[in-house]
Amino acid sequence: MRYGVLLSALLAGSPLFFSCSSSPAMSSESAQPTAATGSVYDFTLPAIDGQPVELRRYQGKKLLIVNTASECGYTPQYQELEQLHQQHADKVTVLGFPANNFGGQEPGSDAQIAAFCEKNFGVTFPLFSKISVAGADAAPLFRYLGSKAQNGRTDEKPNWNFCKYLIDEQGHVLAFYPSKVSPMSPELLAAIQK
Repeated sequence: MRYGVLLSALLAGSPLFFSCSSSPAMSSESAQPTAATGSVYDFTLPAIDGQPVELRRYQGKKLLIVNTASECGYTPQYQELEQLHQQHADKVTVLGFPANNFGGQEPGSDAQIAAFCEKNFGVTFPLFSKISVAGADAAPLFRYLGSKAQNGRTDEKPNWNFCKYLIDEQGHVLAFYPSKVSPMSPELLAAIQK
């Protein structure tokens, strides 16, 4: 673990410590699980309205964690994310995390993002306050998601908007899906149904 990251985590009062080291990309299908330290249920983040949300409230179903943006070529995926939320709510909860990391494609405030998503895509799945999902200022949740040493599954990190992490019913990472994999794709639906 890099000392700067450890010091930053300590100063930020983070409940978990994370490594930001990079490894070659690996397929979600071929990634061999290792022992995870903690789970996504260890995190509390502000919802888009500013209220704190403990992710443990979503225990018992799979989660699809997605970094979103309002001005991206992949923005129409909001429609399929909402479709997934509506049609498969018994199996999975979609969690949207707006981020401005890639191409400056999420410049708005939380209120503007919420209004955009509701007006253009009828989004009813949980949206969270805009955060960083990549780089030195990545939020602790996304540092966890992108570190196999922590999550036990993958070192894949978001490299563009609308990357997806599928989380199992116990809060552990099952797979990473890049932006091009649509929310209603057969491969993602099959993984959700398992």
